[in-house]
Amino acid sequence: MHSSLVRLQNVFGFFTTVAFTIATLVALSVVVSPQTPSASVALRNVQVIKGRPHYYSTTKEEYAHIKFDLEADFSSLFNWNTKQLFVYVLATYPSLTPSSPPSQAIIWDTIIASPSQQHPLNPFELLGFSAASTSKLPSGTKSKSKAKAAVAPTPKATAKPGILSLKNVKPKYQITDVSGKLASRGNVTLEVGWNVQPWVGALTWTMREGSGWGRWKGMAGGRSEVFEMPALKGKKVETTVGTGMPKGGEASPVVGA
Repeated sequence: MHSSLVRLQNVFGFFTTVAFTIATLVALSVVVSPQTPSASVALRNVQVIKGRPHYYSTTKEEYAHIKFDLEADFSSLFNWNTKQLFVYVLATYPSLTPSSPPSQAIIWDTIIASPSQQHPLNPFELLGFSAASTSKLPSGTKSKSKAKAAVAPTPKATAKPGILSLKNVKPKYQITDVSGKLASRGNVTLEVGWNVQPWVGALTWTMREGSGWGRWKGMAGGRSEVFEMPALKGKKVETTVGTGMPKGGEASPVVGA
C-alpha cells in the first residue's frame, strides 16, 4: 500500500501534467484566430526646445516634443488567450554618425485590457452575495438606489477592444539624443507597434506590412510620412502639419500635409 504522502504526490503530479497540457493547447490554439491589425499615424506638429527635458537633468540640451494623430484597429488581436495589448508609437531618426544605426525612442504608449480584464468575474455574484449585500444598506440608501436604477438609461453595446481614434495626442515622453542635438535632424518617421500579452504562452510582437505567418497578417500602414525636425531659433521653434496656427513670436515653417 502507498502512503498518504505518495498518493498526494501522484495526484499533484497528475494535476500539474493536465494543467500544463491544457495551457499548451490554449497557447497553440491562437494560431487559428486570424489577425489583421491596421493603423495610421500622422504628424500634427513638432517642437524642438533647448532646456532641461527632465527635472533631474543637470544640463540643458535639445529635446523634441511631438504631437500626432492615431487611427488604429487592433480588435483582431484580441482572442480567448489575450490578456492585454501594449501599443506604442516609436520615433525613428538617423544618428549623427553614418556608421551608427538609426536612433529610436518611444514617445507614447498605452495598455488596452481585454474585456475579461476590464470586467473580471466576481465569484460572489455566482453565490448571490451581491443581492444579499444590498439588503444591509440603510433604507434611505436603498430607496435612492432604486430611484436611480428606475431612471437609468439602457447601457449601449460594448465597443470592440483595440479601436483607437485619437487626435492631437500629446507625447508621454520627450525625445533626447546622446549628442544633445536634435535641431534640423531629417528623415524622421513615426511608427506604431504592439505587443500581445497572453494569459498563457509567448509574447508576440509587431509584424510589419508584407510579413505574416499563416492566418496572422502584418500590420497594414502604421508609419507616418518622413518629416524634419525644425531648426532651433530662440526658445522654441514649431513645425506645423495640416491646420493650426503657430503662436505669436515663434518661427514656424509650415510643412504641407
